[in-house]
Amino acid sequence: MGLTNWIRRFFGIRNYDAGSYERTNRNWVAVNDSGEATDKNYRARVKARSRDLERNTDIMNAFIHPWLRNVAGQGFTLEAKTGNDVLDEQLERLWEKWTKKDNCDVTGTQSLWEMLRMAVRRKRVDGGILFVKCYTPRGILPFKLQVLETDELDDNAFIPHFKGNRVVGGVEYDSYNYAVGYHIREYDIQGYQIPQSHFVERERVIFYFSKTRPTQIREMPEMAAGIPRMKEVNGYIEATTIKERMAACFGLVIKKTQPSGTLGRAAVNGERKTNYRELELTPGMVTQLNDGDDLQVVNPGTSAANSAEYLKTLQRLIASGQGISYESASRDLSSANYSSARQATIEDEETFAWDTQKLVDEILDEVYASFVEAAVLSGEINIPDYFTNQDKYIEHEWNRKPKRWIDPMKEANSNKIALETGQKTLADIWRDGGRDYRTVLNEMKEILDYAQEIGLRVNMPWIVPAEESVEKSEEETVQEDDVKDENE
Repeated sequence: MGLTNWIRRFFGIRNYDAGSYERTNRNWVAVNDSGEATDKNYRARVKARSRDLERNTDIMNAFIHPWLRNVAGQGFTLEAKTGNDVLDEQLERLWEKWTKKDNCDVTGTQSLWEMLRMAVRRKRVDGGILFVKCYTPRGILPFKLQVLETDELDDNAFIPHFKGNRVVGGVEYDSYNYAVGYHIREYDIQGYQIPQSHFVERERVIFYFSKTRPTQIREMPEMAAGIPRMKEVNGYIEATTIKERMAACFGLVIKKTQPSGTLGRAAVNGERKTNYRELELTPGMVTQLNDGDDLQVVNPGTSAANSAEYLKTLQRLIASGQGISYESASRDLSSANYSSARQATIEDEETFAWDTQKLVDEILDEVYASFVEAAVLSGEINIPDYFTNQDKYIEHEWNRKPKRWIDPMKEANSNKIALETGQKTLADIWRDGGRDYRTVLNEMKEILDYAQEIGLRVNMPWIVPAEESVEKSEEETVQEDDVKDENE
């Protein structure tokens, strides 16, 4: 030990309490390793425990569902932006058909939005999921998606597909740690694993997971930090349930003054003694005790009153660790008002926005680009100059399906003020509602045209047909000129 360290320890000098080895930190042993070295020895075990909680614990699912509702939700609406209205409509209609289960899923069992919801769930529980682009003759397009769990990555693969690369955890990397492909396990028809894995190029795989360290290579369950506390909650609920069941067991104890051997065999003053073995505790029961015997009630009591507050505290800790509000996970709004609920919703949306953006950037955008290319190659969409202007023809936006308002009147007034002050446009408001402004305006025109055709008047005061708008503007101009002349 150096002199400086000896002086520091002798006089109790420390720079960080978290770095000391005093009594409270004596058993706190931690080491510094790379991201993959830290994760690889615990990944399978943490994943297995996370899945066990998902299968058997309601509180685990309570912390998964907020992400399903807010990240994937009801899906997204495509708004193609090629600059050609006819082509945009063709792409949007074809995309809507392709997202059905028989057209987008190689197994034909899930729609695209179901696959995305499953991806969000598996990212929370397993840490990630794999999408493999496949090409089969079934469906309206040959392009399909195959969903794989991260377990399908061959951890035992070590021979690279390309010379000079490295294989770590089933992922093949070049010298810059750029993933060039994935070694996927293969199985025979009976389900037994084949020793030789299958290499799939990066261009065909979407590995959906989040990195928290630069040296991290593979996924880790995102619920890992909350798993020990969830286990505590589950154990506490189980123990409390058993205790409450015991507390509900009401009973009686009879203290006898004479030896039991004489009970039921002899009579005192000509009366036969009661044999308690034949008695049962029933509602409205009336019986007589033997002379001198005493009756005591056994009632264990209960302490469930403190359980609710304790469980609420644990749920708050887990929720805060996951970056969401307690109300979002527990659905307990007993102590919330409009202001607190809206503030919690705003903060939660900031958390969910990260995963929503990642879902759009890494899955939806890439899938859409492959979809357009497959549509052109198969002849479903005719774009002669597609391969010379790909960026132009895959230009698009995603509109979220809307969520219900907390207070419709207040939210509507908020949008009205934002529109009048220029903070939002009608396109922004409709986009927030998950709709394309062109679709909305076309629907309104159809309503007005049909109403005029059948002789009805539809009251849409803020909508004025183009002809009337021109006439009105001319009348207003004449009136302004008259007022100006009068003032002069």
